[in-house]
Amino acid sequence: MKNVKRVLAVSLASVLLVSGCSNASKSETASSKEYKLKNVSFPLKEKVTLNFMTQSSPLAPADPNKKIIYKRLEKQSGVHIKWKNYTSDAFIEKRNLAMASGDLPDAILDAGFNDHDLLKLAKDGAIIPVEDLIEKYMPNLQKVLEAAPEYKAMMTAPDGHIYSFPWIEELGSGKESIHSVDDFPWINVEWLNKLSLKMPTTTEELKQVLIAFKTKDPNGNGKADEIPMSFIGKQAGGEDLAFLFGSFGLGENWDHTVVSNDGKVTFTASDEGYKEGIKFLNGLYKEGLIDVEAFEQDWNTYLSKGKDNRYGLYFTWDKGNITGMNDKYDLMKPLAGPDGHVNVARTNGMGFDRGRMVITSADKNIELTAKWIDQLYEPKQSVQDNWGTYGDKTQQNIFELDEAAGMLKHLPLEGTAPVELRQKTNIGGPLAILDEYYGKVTTKPDDAAWRLGLMKDVMVPHMTAENIYPRVFFSLEDSDKLTTIETDMFAYVMRKRAEWIQNGKVEKEWDGYLKELDRLGLQEWLKIKQVGYDRNTK
Repeated sequence: MKNVKRVLAVSLASVLLVSGCSNASKSETASSKEYKLKNVSFPLKEKVTLNFMTQSSPLAPADPNKKIIYKRLEKQSGVHIKWKNYTSDAFIEKRNLAMASGDLPDAILDAGFNDHDLLKLAKDGAIIPVEDLIEKYMPNLQKVLEAAPEYKAMMTAPDGHIYSFPWIEELGSGKESIHSVDDFPWINVEWLNKLSLKMPTTTEELKQVLIAFKTKDPNGNGKADEIPMSFIGKQAGGEDLAFLFGSFGLGENWDHTVVSNDGKVTFTASDEGYKEGIKFLNGLYKEGLIDVEAFEQDWNTYLSKGKDNRYGLYFTWDKGNITGMNDKYDLMKPLAGPDGHVNVARTNGMGFDRGRMVITSADKNIELTAKWIDQLYEPKQSVQDNWGTYGDKTQQNIFELDEAAGMLKHLPLEGTAPVELRQKTNIGGPLAILDEYYGKVTTKPDDAAWRLGLMKDVMVPHMTAENIYPRVFFSLEDSDKLTTIETDMFAYVMRKRAEWIQNGKVEKEWDGYLKELDRLGLQEWLKIKQVGYDRNTK
């Protein structure tokens, strides 16, 4: 399911300026011995140690080897992994510093590398190409790529090499993919019912509902402590209010990119409809209907207020993670704007992450490492990598194993937030879960099946875009340009959005804003993105 979004604490581009990143520790194998293993088969007769780096949730054990998934992998392989594990908030900085200093592990799991990172590290010799390893030593991954060959194309860099192992999670396809919309809007139906209000169907009706939430004490405690609408506005994502922009034009998503039905790449935040959406949101803010903390709060603050049921309307991937799987909140349908326009903007998301694991140039047991990684692509193993496991007597399990059917079956969550249980027990990948696995290898998670149903019934009928922007693997040169432009341009967009929602003046400042976008490189960005789209869709 959806990954937690991480902020880049130290840019890879800057730390890799330190010289000698690829060779400083090549002489120091990460293994306990200088093994020269050939024709590796598991379990090994003699245990071998590999050094890996990874990240995990603060909810998970600090030592990954305490997870039952890793205990089973060590038993079946004979490979002991010595981990450098960091919590997700610190991982990017620690990873980048290690790569820059040359203190390389054998491999990095749940690596979080973007395309620019991969190509820069490959150019500097810090990571190795893996296409030959896949062909020679990784039959599980090979089966995945034979069943779904489009992924091999997405894994392959412009120079023809593959530098990383992906995370693949299929849950629906096309418009009905679970990734088509991040920020579902959840409205407090208990408050609607108490105030005898109907579910809003237009932006104006939503405004009147939020005013009622603010002024009519729907929680009945005699205090004006209700928060009519909240979100996390520091960056676009699953807890953002981007959904509301669809009532005014192209809509909005996390990378500000949509593709028209005739194949034109467009920047959402320069669209006239975007400006009209800002005006509407500024009107809500002036009425005191938007959480004053929305532009600064973090996940924990957002979660805490949600658990107290203080929100009239909020945004997230799955309400179960914030207000619980109960009847207090329901999905709000797409709203018609002032001119009757209704649109659900699709994200450019799919269940594919190119840079989930890499092997570094320090690894002297490459065949062994590749075969260990290949275990993670075995179908039942991939299911556990992604969601969690079964048979853990120390804590709640995600699955039970039906040995007769050879299937992992999801257990009821019994009120536990799905994201929390998964973060405690899964390992993040690399992995592959294809749609064909459901009903054969595993059941669909209840929350995923439920969300897919909502997507199909509520969202898909209002998705006007037939295309999304694909996972284009840009050259290092183009990737450098895009990264440079996006770093300043996206930050500028989010800063101006917050200013305009809180202070107004979007109409007065709009022309200057468009000129600044061009100065920051919007036209070059559009050209590179268009060429990439056209090349990818030939």
